[in-house]
Amino acid sequence: METVVYHDKRFRLMISYEQLSQAMDRIAARINSDYSGNSTPVTFICVLNGAIMFTAEMMKRLNFDAELISIKMSSYCGTSSQGTVKVPLGLTGNVEGRDVIVFEDIVDSGLTMVELKRILKEKGARDVKVCTMLLKPDALKADIKLDYVAMEIPNDFIVGFGLDYDELGRNLKDIYVLDK
Repeated sequence: METVVYHDKRFRLMISYEQLSQAMDRIAARINSDYSGNSTPVTFICVLNGAIMFTAEMMKRLNFDAELISIKMSSYCGTSSQGTVKVPLGLTGNVEGRDVIVFEDIVDSGLTMVELKRILKEKGARDVKVCTMLLKPDALKADIKLDYVAMEIPNDFIVGFGLDYDELGRNLKDIYVLDK
């Protein structure tokens, strides 16, 4: 599909699944290199709901022992970030003394990742790395270290591959940008 419509907005194709797949292969190779010698399982954290597809795809590419837990965090309403981070569902498992890799769909302001890293350190995580499918460098407001970035994109509103517009569009395998 070249375009999709959700609610009152039209979106056009921006990033194909093939492009996403190649980017995920690249960062998976780096993560495998960094963690292949780990003597204990790594804890993966999927940031719900948007990172479900990305986390699942990455897990297929990683070749070391890991456990999966989740957390639900949100700062978006409609097409814009509200600037405050909500945590409607806390961590679904224990991170104390663990090496953690956070899988996030997109980092724009960076405020969600700052808050999540704070929560994980407070809960006793030994080491926290952040792996994001997409980064909007022009939207970044927080001083946050991102360890693995699959792709950088402009500061445009997008849907697909887990990302939504008011809960629609997550199931698309490609990523679409708002057609202005």
